[in-house]
Amino acid sequence: MIEPNTMRKVDYWIGIPLCFILTIWYKLQRLVGLKNPKYNEKPKNILLIELAEMGSTVLAYPSIKKLKQMYPNSNIHFLLFNHIGASMEILNVIPKENVLTIEVKSLFSLIRDTIKFMFVCRKKKIDTVINLEMFARYSTILSYISGAKKRVGFYKYEQEGLYIGNFLTHKVIYNPHIHTAYSFLALVHALQSPIDEIPMAKFSITNEKLEIPKIFLDKKAKQNIWKKLKQINPSINENKKIILVNPNASKLISIRKWPLENYAKLVKKLVQDQNICVAITGVASEKPDAEYIVNYVKNQRVLDLTGKTTLRELVNLFNIGSVLITNDSGPAHFASLTDIHIIIFFGPETPELYKPLSGNCTVMYSNYACSPCVSAYNQRLSPCNNNLCLKSIDMERVYQAVKKVVYK
Repeated sequence: MIEPNTMRKVDYWIGIPLCFILTIWYKLQRLVGLKNPKYNEKPKNILLIELAEMGSTVLAYPSIKKLKQMYPNSNIHFLLFNHIGASMEILNVIPKENVLTIEVKSLFSLIRDTIKFMFVCRKKKIDTVINLEMFARYSTILSYISGAKKRVGFYKYEQEGLYIGNFLTHKVIYNPHIHTAYSFLALVHALQSPIDEIPMAKFSITNEKLEIPKIFLDKKAKQNIWKKLKQINPSINENKKIILVNPNASKLISIRKWPLENYAKLVKKLVQDQNICVAITGVASEKPDAEYIVNYVKNQRVLDLTGKTTLRELVNLFNIGSVLITNDSGPAHFASLTDIHIIIFFGPETPELYKPLSGNCTVMYSNYACSPCVSAYNQRLSPCNNNLCLKSIDMERVYQAVKKVVYK
């Protein structure tokens, strides 16, 4: 898979000149009467773009529901990178045939699928694109080459921001002080904003409810997930309290990790209770972190599940678990689709923007003066070389928070 820093370089060195060229081309087209946005026409085939952040697909759910409410006769599509495609299947809010993907295993696959994307959009007659990515040039370019006449996205206006050209038809100011789910809703509202309104999407967020679906276990799924746990440790049974630990974060912002040694010490203290089992989750590439914890604790009630669950099975695990302890990452948002209690660490990013949409959530945040240091304005690339904002969160404090939930 293409490394995040490589993607950032491509977005910068290729994205900037392409955005400039497309801006000139768009202005020339408008001069001769082409590319008319047709503001007064209702969208018929809408495409939302959210490429890289798996958790953001959950945060986009209220916006998708809003679109369906505003345009009940429209056909809604969603574009994301192939490796997080399962996130849309879990939400079950967009038909499978309307979920488009781009493979990023290599630059060749990225270019190939980008070209393919142009033809697919025209076949599906995409007329409106809502770009949920914040100041990402690649997704902005995708919105243009889709052929859509209406293109909605975040625009910097007089703010500091990344250059994305000037070919959006519906420009929304990015507000770094409201939850990301509300920012996504602003993009949807822009479709019904007056044409001369600057910036678009003037509405009160207090009138919008951020509702997401709940996914519950049926009898068979529950039996299967317990069977998977018992295959690792046959002594586990339904009377045990399952605590899930996600010590990982995506490579896009790896600085979001609470120290691994803190996780290990916390797990060791938790399993002192004979009634507690800890399951460590993650994809196969994150197994070294799980192995570190397992080797440190040396207890059979610590299970390494890295690479052993699908996204659906992970959600099933959340349904039988008591607590999820996690870094700020995708699993926290998918846990919000269940009733599990989430204990989540924030530091480089702020919970004001990315807290899971769950009523059962405890945020661990140190409120450092330098936090948050990653944002939409710096492509989430922090200069920090020592994330004290996370290191300062004491293990004992986290243990007491877990204890409060488990023994309530």
